[in-house]
Amino acid sequence: MQFLDRLVFIFLVLGSWLSHGNTIEVCPSCPVSSVKQGVSLASPYDTLLIKKGTYKEFDIRVDKPLTLLGEGYPVIDGEDQGEIITIVSDDVTVDGLFIINVGTSYTRDYAAIRVIKSKNFKIQHVVLEKLFFGIYLEKATDGIVYHNKIIGDAVEEFNSGNGIQLWYCKNIKVEQNNVQRVRDGIYLEFSDEVEIKNNISINNVRYGLHFMFSNNDSYEKNTFENNGAGVAVMFSKHIKMKDNIFRKNWGTASFGLLLKEINDADIINNVFEENTVGISIEGSNRIKYHRNDFANNGWALKVRGACYGNSFEGNNFMYNSFDVSYNSKLNDNEFKGNFWSSYTGYDLDRNGIGDVPYRPVKLFSYIVNRTPETIVLLRSLFMDIIDFSEKVSPVFTPDNLMDSSPLMKKVQ
Repeated sequence: MQFLDRLVFIFLVLGSWLSHGNTIEVCPSCPVSSVKQGVSLASPYDTLLIKKGTYKEFDIRVDKPLTLLGEGYPVIDGEDQGEIITIVSDDVTVDGLFIINVGTSYTRDYAAIRVIKSKNFKIQHVVLEKLFFGIYLEKATDGIVYHNKIIGDAVEEFNSGNGIQLWYCKNIKVEQNNVQRVRDGIYLEFSDEVEIKNNISINNVRYGLHFMFSNNDSYEKNTFENNGAGVAVMFSKHIKMKDNIFRKNWGTASFGLLLKEINDADIINNVFEENTVGISIEGSNRIKYHRNDFANNGWALKVRGACYGNSFEGNNFMYNSFDVSYNSKLNDNEFKGNFWSSYTGYDLDRNGIGDVPYRPVKLFSYIVNRTPETIVLLRSLFMDIIDFSEKVSPVFTPDNLMDSSPLMKKVQ
């Protein structure tokens, strides 16, 4: 029995040694003076220790399990020639590099780092600047994109790429990244079971985060600020959206969050502050909108139609120009136990719930949807009068769209 135990121990030690490999130093004055040379010479599971300096290289193809570890943030300068690092092997880590000058093309999506059909990869503590696409994951699984800083110089959509892009990926964690001034900060297409957490996506040309045809994903504790629009989630299901901040996404067609053809999702504990539209909703069903703050938006909610079985409960609607906009006479959604700063009812029994139901849809919002120029009458006495008449006897707005138990105090 002791012999077998020793044999198992030897195999474990040997396996650990083989999986870690040797360390190869790369520096301008070393025998190995380029990253591409180091990758070529390395054996599987070796570590390339890349010393501080500038390496003018591109098209570095990593086709074996390796760790590319930077010391003092060495600069890899692609000199606008094309893609810089392409990973086509499992078990690859890229850590601590400063990558600049990715090539720009109108026919190919050049990236600073591309991962193709790989699993068990890590891309962490990397700084990317002067880029086209930043980190591009293509048919990759079981990987981590952690604590990277991606700063582009995008001005228009047509000649810029995305900061972090996932295409046909599964089981990826995208955490603690800072993405700025690219087309879409983070973009997912046909990517399932992805966790996006604690990222900052600001000052991007189009969206801070963009979902297309991706299911069973979650994004939590992220900040989306001052983007062309905050987040767009389209043609997806079972998405969890919790504890995010959507702030200052302003523009004529801008919003904090756009939902289009979304089903069975949770939108909980988010903050929507100072957006043109807090949430724009179209063709989205069976969604829980619970315990969110909508403050100082143009429209808190803009419901465009074909939305059924949704629940709005425990939200705070505070000082928005319009709390809810509806373009249909039909309503199959439930509003219950929300706080409305414009509620003027009373609570005689002092149970914290207003005795008079609140109708959040104003006739003026209906008019503005049809004739946007009428927004100049927003604070006029005339608009207050017609809103009051519509509240008493609804004609243009859904007569059953009301909060029957409005809260007298803000939900904490």
